[in-house]
Amino acid sequence: MGKRIISQARGHGSLTYRVRKQAYRYKIKYPMQEGEAEIINILHSPAHSAPLLKIKINNEIFYNSAFNSAFVGQKIIIGGNDAKDGNILMLKNVPAGSKVYNLELNPGDGGKMVRVAGGSATVAKALEHNKFIILMSTKKEVVLSGDCRVSIGTIAGDGRTLKPFIKAGKKFYKMKSRNKLWPRTSAVKMNAIDHPFGSGRGKRIKSKIAKRNAPAGARVGHLRPRRTGRAKK
Repeated sequence: MGKRIISQARGHGSLTYRVRKQAYRYKIKYPMQEGEAEIINILHSPAHSAPLLKIKINNEIFYNSAFNSAFVGQKIIIGGNDAKDGNILMLKNVPAGSKVYNLELNPGDGGKMVRVAGGSATVAKALEHNKFIILMSTKKEVVLSGDCRVSIGTIAGDGRTLKPFIKAGKKFYKMKSRNKLWPRTSAVKMNAIDHPFGSGRGKRIKSKIAKRNAPAGARVGHLRPRRTGRAKK
């Protein structure tokens, strides 16, 4: 009787290959209210690389990535034009050269970009029609609407990846909390039942071009590459 290979089993989403719901119980977003808010707690979330801030404004509570030097009881301003660390402003009110994070792609979506620990982007310059150029940490430029909201500052937790795990057990539980396949094994070292590249025979590795709509078990190798082979000089 046949058996699902690992990529098929993960795509199917059994209990073995499913992330714990508790890991994603905190959702980062922006409130619809404006005014003065207070940081009431700093939390650890397994689903996020950076610590999270639990913030209260009036009777509404929301979560945002923590910025450097944040502390419990600190007041932050939502709206206005005061570009102070932790404040949440519209992009059109942020001066050029400011460090920002948790950027909205579309006004009101709650923040989608630059949310990793230690991350930040820079407001470069304004364009016509209420558009602004944002310079990402990868030197890539992104154009966003001036009505998109951003958080001022740099996300806390920089250098998180510099500390080694030391033990395989800690790495196992860290990867399990995010539903990541670990440890990763080379495909040609697997058995044929575990991967299309597996088995002891046929070790002469050739590139395989998979169809874009191939099922999970066959979607391995190059996924519709523009070109293959060695580049001609």
